[in-house]
Amino acid sequence: MNKKAEAFEAYLKEKDIKAFEIEELEGDAQKTVVFRSHITVEGQQLPTIVILDESIFALLRVQIAPKAMTEENQLKLLKKVNEESAAYKPFKLYLNNAGDLMMDVCMVIEDELKGDMVYTMFSLIIDYLNNNYRSFMKCIWQGE
Repeated sequence: MNKKAEAFEAYLKEKDIKAFEIEELEGDAQKTVVFRSHITVEGQQLPTIVILDESIFALLRVQIAPKAMTEENQLKLLKKVNEESAAYKPFKLYLNNAGDLMMDVCMVIEDELKGDMVYTMFSLIIDYLNNNYRSFMKCIWQGE
């Protein structure tokens, strides 16, 4: 396990946080460790992962909506995703190849990972999603 993952695992144990499943990727040169969990927004459990490896980056990823993009909503959804990504500095929204609506937060970890900083980012993500989830769902369902 890489040092950032060890530090985050220690933080989770110290704070008695049991919401994550830990997966070490086999044969990965960067010693990548994935911490899987979910965020609950509007009664929906959104898959959430923290990806930690030996690079200087830590990645938090949330799947906001699976298979969100359709032919009917494509233009409006792409426009909304682009506008939201331009407006908010800490995270970027995008549609992956499967059409899933995703959110990424990329953090630079210069020395050692601080669990409180990761949880601060989760707090920002949760606040953003609580304020914007319905708007995304309306765009997905109605193409508006």
